[in-house]
Amino acid sequence: MHAAVRHTLAVLVLSGLGAASAAGPVPEPAYETLGVAELQARMARGELSAEGLTRYFLARIEALDRHGPRLNAVIEVNPEALAIARALDAADGPRGPLFGIPVLLKDNIDTADAMLTTAGSLALLDSRPRRDAALVARLRAAGAVVLGKTNLSEWANFRGERSISGWSARGGQTGNPWGAGRNPCGSSSGSGAAIAAGLAVLAVGTETDGSIVCPSSVNGLVGIKPTLGLVSRSGVIPIAASQDTAGPMTRRVADAALLLQVLAGGDADDAATAAIPAGLIAGLAPVAPRSLQGLRLGVVRNQTGFHAGVDALFESALQRLAAAGAELIDVRLDAAKTLDADETTVLEYEFKDGIERYLAGRDGGPKTLADLIAFNTRMAALELPWFGQEVFLSAQQRGSLADRAYRDARARARRAAGRDGIDALLRRQRLAALLAPTMGPAWLTDPVLGDHFVGGGVSQMPAVAGYPHVTVPAGLVGGLPVGLSLVAGAWQDATLIGIAAACERLLPPLPPPPFPSLR
Repeated sequence: MHAAVRHTLAVLVLSGLGAASAAGPVPEPAYETLGVAELQARMARGELSAEGLTRYFLARIEALDRHGPRLNAVIEVNPEALAIARALDAADGPRGPLFGIPVLLKDNIDTADAMLTTAGSLALLDSRPRRDAALVARLRAAGAVVLGKTNLSEWANFRGERSISGWSARGGQTGNPWGAGRNPCGSSSGSGAAIAAGLAVLAVGTETDGSIVCPSSVNGLVGIKPTLGLVSRSGVIPIAASQDTAGPMTRRVADAALLLQVLAGGDADDAATAAIPAGLIAGLAPVAPRSLQGLRLGVVRNQTGFHAGVDALFESALQRLAAAGAELIDVRLDAAKTLDADETTVLEYEFKDGIERYLAGRDGGPKTLADLIAFNTRMAALELPWFGQEVFLSAQQRGSLADRAYRDARARARRAAGRDGIDALLRRQRLAALLAPTMGPAWLTDPVLGDHFVGGGVSQMPAVAGYPHVTVPAGLVGGLPVGLSLVAGAWQDATLIGIAAACERLLPPLPPPPFPSLR
């Protein structure tokens, strides 16, 4: 860490925690390197308080996100965070599973508090949600401190062509802590960059197709895209009801599993949650690494070959899994030729329907997709300086969900990704899960040409099918993180998390990112 940044952080932390000593600088406690269990153990011993931990992360946000490297990952800090933490410290009785732990939320997750929920768009600055998202209510009940909101690819990267991951009109461009000018991927860009930079221990992202696993991979994190319906979508700004889900982004599998357990549960306002199998949530945490002895895992070979360094890292990971007893079977996971077009059709129909239902439940602001398009046109200098709103315009032309075009596209896509895709491959080869590189290393942010991903990854088929997808850090390529993806069938979340925990034990831990070098 550069001396100036270290000094600023030390001053902010010490002044906030009341632990300064006239004798000279005090070593930083490095709470960002600890997991939830370790932090709560310190609280139980009286060595740490919820308020002290909250002050610590607020100081890191000020020193590293607002100043110093200026990652631009946190779009808004919760002005009530310290009051929440103090109330937790003063309360008697049992403590929830996330007692005192600060959590960052992506800025498309509703909070009925002093913070805004905007999806990064200026169009929602004068509009307010009427209540917390269901998952936020669960976090508060579990004792978490909602620390702030994170920046994202505006409208969760569903507005225009040649979009720039991590950019929003409200929040600007988020950086990647692993390299100056590198992109954090998206759309959960700020959530990924913030956890990698140690601005909190836990963050919640959302995914429609790749928006949790991609930023987790390029920021060196564990990311879980759960089975559709395991976490309520109520109060999350929607793209597509058939694919949207929230999920954890953390540095450790155990923390991700615990966070998912808190987020998961039934909700009368989200019918998809009624399908959660009995016992699944209880089995998510605490996580025990799955034995790999004799476990059949499919190696998706047609998702390799795009980068020599990624291939070498992937082969190294496979060797470690095989040495631990896993039986590795080379397979192909081929998407139907119609899947891209069908997914686009489904997303556009469902976005138009879902966003208008969502906006109707907010106080003030735009109420229709046409209103959003008109706002962007009026505010083009601020909203459209780098890329347009072609996706919005295309979605506006779609009809109702009763249209035959939508129903046919949805049926084909679900069948191709699920029954005839992932399910068939797992069944035919008797596999517990599929393995693949999550994607390539982070690319350089390019506001003119937009994103240019290295490697396609395997996010599309589990996203379309609504199946779980977990990524864990596999190592570094050219000093940049690359993730290892695990995919399985519906409601196999606990199985994937157990395998991910085993991979975490076998794979070398990542060093801290060199983020203070960012300018």
